[in-house]
Amino acid sequence: MFADPDAALDYFESRAAGEPVVLLDVGGYFAPALAELHSHFSGQILGVIEDTENGHRRYEDLEKLPCPVISVARSPLKDPEDFLVGQSVVFSTEAVMRGRGDILHGRPALVIGFGKLGSSIARLLHAKGVQVTVHDIDPVRRTQALSQGFTVARDWEDALRGAGLVLCATGSVSLHGEDFGHLRNGAYVATVTSSEDELELSGLPDVYTRTMVGDHVTRYQTTGHYFYLANGGNAVNFLHGASVGPFIFLVQAEILAGIRMLARIDLAPGMHEATADDRAAIAATWLSYFNR
Repeated sequence: MFADPDAALDYFESRAAGEPVVLLDVGGYFAPALAELHSHFSGQILGVIEDTENGHRRYEDLEKLPCPVISVARSPLKDPEDFLVGQSVVFSTEAVMRGRGDILHGRPALVIGFGKLGSSIARLLHAKGVQVTVHDIDPVRRTQALSQGFTVARDWEDALRGAGLVLCATGSVSLHGEDFGHLRNGAYVATVTSSEDELELSGLPDVYTRTMVGDHVTRYQTTGHYFYLANGGNAVNFLHGASVGPFIFLVQAEILAGIRMLARIDLAPGMHEATADDRAAIAATWLSYFNR
C-alpha cells in the first residue's frame, strides 16, 4: 500500500489529518512515498525511525531525504538481538530440515552476507559442526570471515554448487533467477527476511514446478534439477516465534529515544542515530532491572 504515494497519502489523511506524525518503520516501507507524504500531508511528518538493515539501505539509497530518518539498525544495542535472531534462524532451519528427515551434519552450508546476522549464523552453524563457506560483496567483510576461520567463496557458482544449505542474510537480493540453476540437487534455501528482499523467485524459469513437500517446505523441480525452499522464502525463524526475550527492550527503548529526538523538531533532513549518552542510559537502566 505504501509503495503508492496516493494510497499512502489517503491512508494518512484518514487517520491523522493535521497531526504531527512520527513513522515507525520495519523494512523501509515508507521510503517510496516519503517525499510525497512530506510535501502534501495536511499534518507534519516529523521523521522516520527505521529498525532494520534492509530498511536502512532503502532510506540511504533515496536521492534526497525530505526529513530526518533515525536508524537503530546498526546500533550496538541491537547486537544481542542480532545474535539471538541468528540463533533462532539456525534452530528453525534445522527444525524444518528434520521435519523431512534431513539433518545439518554432512551438509556444507553457504552463508550469503557476513553482517551482524550473517556472521552470527555462520558462527552458530560452525559450533554445530557444519562446514561453512561465506560469501559477501564487501571485501572488508570477506577478510573478517577469513580471519574468523571461515572458508570465503572465491567462485560464486562453485560456492552454490557445493552447498547443501544456503542461508541468505544480506537484506538485499542474494539469489537472482539465474543463480538457482547452480544449486546442488536437494539443497535447502532459507532467508532471514522477506522473500522479495532476498530472492528473485520471479526470475526462475517457468519450467520449475512448485510442490509443497512438508510443513513449510516447497520443492522447486525441473528435469534433472530440484531444490527446497523454507517458509516460501520468508524469514525462516518466524515459523517458531523468533523470540529474543527481554533484549528486545533495548531496541524499543532506543526507538523511544528516537521519537523524542524527532519531537524536538531540530534535526536536519538526513540519516541520524541515537546519541551515545542515550544508548548508555538505556543500557544502564536495562541492566539495573534485568541483571539484579
